[in-house]
Formats: sequence, C-alpha cells, structure tokens
Amino acid sequence: MIDFQSRGGRDRGADENGETENADESGAGDDEPSDDGEEPPATADAGQVPESHDDRVGVAVVTVAVDADQSVGDAVVEEIDGTGLGVATREHLAGDHDGVQQIVNRLVGRDDVDVVVTCGGVSALPDAETVEAVHPLFDKALPGFGELFRLLYHEEVGTDVVATRATAGIADSTPVFCLPGDEAGARLGVREIVTEQAASLWATASGSTE
Repeated sequence: MIDFQSRGGRDRGADENGETENADESGAGDDEPSDDGEEPPATADAGQVPESHDDRVGVAVVTVAVDADQSVGDAVVEEIDGTGLGVATREHLAGDHDGVQQIVNRLVGRDDVDVVVTCGGVSALPDAETVEAVHPLFDKALPGFGELFRLLYHEEVGTDVVATRATAGIADSTPVFCLPGDEAGARLGVREIVTEQAASLWATASGSTE
C-alpha cells in the first residue's frame, strides 16, 4: 500500500513517481493534449476531451463501482457539457481504498486536470471507502460542500441523507468533489454546486486569483 498520509504539495509540472507506473490499464493517463494542439484520440473510457484546455477547466470524472456500469459517469458528463468545464478524462475502478487513493492522487498531479469528481463510495456501507481514501490527500477540507449538498439532496431522499457522506477538499491545488454513486445524487451535485463553483475554487486554490 502506498502511504499518502503525509502527502505534501508538489509541482503540477513534475511527473513524480513516474505517472505511467500507476496509470490505469485503459491508457487514460495518455490523454494530455499534444504539443501540436491537436486533440488526442479518444479511448473507450477516456470521455470527452476539451478542444483547448486553456479555454475550459479540465475535469476528471471517476466512477467508483464494482460493476462496469458507466451510467453515473455519463450523467456527470451530460451535466458538464455546455458549461465552462470540459471533461479531461474518465476513469472507472472498483471501490477498494488503495485504488481510489492512488488514482485520485495521480489525477490531481496531471496538468490537464483542474478538478476531480468522484461518484460512488460515500454511503454508510462497510465497503464504501472513497471518503476514507481521499480525505488524507486533502490539504484543505471544504465542509461547506457536504453541508450544502445534503441540504439540497434532502428534498429527494428525505432523512436518508444522513447516510450520504458526500465531501470535498483541495488536494495539490486541485478541488476534489466526492459524490454519491446514484445518478440523481451525482447530477444534483454537479449541476447545483460543481459547475457553479469549480472554476472559482480552482482559480483560488491554484493562486490564479486573489
């Protein structure tokens, strides 16, 4: 197991630990725009790649689920489409602690990823470990996200919202939003909060604004 508990900030331009070592088998780690400005070819799970990363905030969409269902990720991409955000890459993995921690750690170090959105693993089930895996990576927690999300989500699920541990934080100057794995919850979080706050949070966390 890689120990990220004492993880510090690192140069976004550096390829620490050799990114290809932890890249998933889908080859999504090769999605970065080429120097000649041409859009890289899309792979089966690479998602939509922004035409110009400089024009849009790049979002990595991570589906955490034991099956191969991509419907939640598709829903997130639909909510992002047409906003000031663009999908830089899509990933899918099972909900094991180490796998989630490693992939989020890798994504926040990518130059084309400004924001990470994970879907799944935030319930009260024993094997739901996204929060436990991602939280040690946070340099700063954003508790207001979870508070606002549960306030909005209560209208759909009632008091069941107490078992929804949606959370967010800043990891290596990159906002990370952890949403539920159901389509309604993921759409709600992206539509009502992520698309509204991702760009400003990224600018603030990266020092691009006062």
